[in-house]
Amino acid sequence: MEEKRGLVLVLFAAIISGFSIFINSYGVKGFDSSVFTFSKNIVVAVLLFAIILGLGKFNELKKLSRKNWLQLSAIGFVGGSVPFLLFFKGLQLTTSSTSAFIHKTMFLFVAIMAIIFLKEKLSKSIFIGALLLLIGTYLMIRPDFNLSTAQLLILAATILWAAENVISKYVLKELSGTVVAFGRMFFGALFILAFLIVTDKSSYIVAISFSQFLWISFTSVLLFLFVFSFYNGLKSVKATTAASILVIGAPITSLLQVIFQNVVLSISDVFGIIFICSGTILIIWFTSVSKLIANVRQSERN
Repeated sequence: MEEKRGLVLVLFAAIISGFSIFINSYGVKGFDSSVFTFSKNIVVAVLLFAIILGLGKFNELKKLSRKNWLQLSAIGFVGGSVPFLLFFKGLQLTTSSTSAFIHKTMFLFVAIMAIIFLKEKLSKSIFIGALLLLIGTYLMIRPDFNLSTAQLLILAATILWAAENVISKYVLKELSGTVVAFGRMFFGALFILAFLIVTDKSSYIVAISFSQFLWISFTSVLLFLFVFSFYNGLKSVKATTAASILVIGAPITSLLQVIFQNVVLSISDVFGIIFICSGTILIIWFTSVSKLIANVRQSERN
């Protein structure tokens, strides 16, 4: 039951991700990307802290050990700050399509790390689903690889995000998803703030216009929904499964571009969407539904 709930939460996070990528492409215009990221992180951290208070989980924060705080700060550093700086710097230097493909391969790095560090087992069905996701992503994005500095920066960011997923899954054995999400956003904001101060960009924060504030507020709500759903879902779902399901965000973003930007899908895009949806359905089926059927049959035999 917990795993089923976790799958629903991760799937919801993936849908939110698809909308967020599309909307953020508008919101980030005219912004310094690091200021935009810092602003969203700190707003979401405040919202998560309010949720922790509202759900009566403040005692969980008070009982955190020094080790727990170090783990949360590591999650903030590895996932909530450095990779964002690397990713946006790389994005300025290369095409967005190649960047998007490299980022969408994150589930492969999560799978490798989860097998090594979390001892997760990769079944044949999950492997086939992941392969369909990779093929579908390639068909949709059609990247152009040249191993430039920019692409290496984006690859480094992707690997760090994958590492954060694995670290978070480990920490979630002891802590709630909401507290882990709070740690990621709060410490991530602190590390980015330090970067802004060192690079003399901290003054940009107080210079935010009203229209930029509105964009920050709107995109922060989406980010809040994403991290709250994803980390609470990750608590009861394998890291590999959770990262794979997130890939479904790509077709959602493409469909929004078709509806609102009059983008025409190519045959390659259509097949890419079919492969990604098929891979996601396969992973969800063999993660949850097949187990449910097996349990029912087992109970009938008994």
